Amino acid sequence: MKRIAMGVGLLLGLYLIVRAVAEPFVIDMTDPATYRLDWGGPSLAGVLLVHCGPGVVSAVLIGLWVRAQRRRRAAREAQSGRLVG
Repeated sequence: MKRIAMGVGLLLGLYLIVRAVAEPFVIDMTDPATYRLDWGGPSLAGVLLVHCGPGVVSAVLIGLWVRAQRRRRAAREAQSGRLVG
C-alpha cells in the first residue's frame, strides 16, 4: 500500500512540475486580460505563485526524497562491505 501511495504521489508531483514549467508559456504575460480571472489573479505574481508554486515545492520534495534514497542505499552497501564508487 505504501508503494502505491508513493507512486501516486510521485505522479502527482511530476504533473505539478510539468504544469509549473508550462504555465509561463500558456498565459500571455504581457496581457493582464489573459490571466486576470485565473486563480491568484489579477496580478501576474499571484497567478505564477498559485500555478507554479506547487510544482516548485514538488520538485524540491522529490529531489530531497531521491537524495535520501541514494544515501540510504549507499549506507546499506557500505554496511554490507561493498564500497560505493
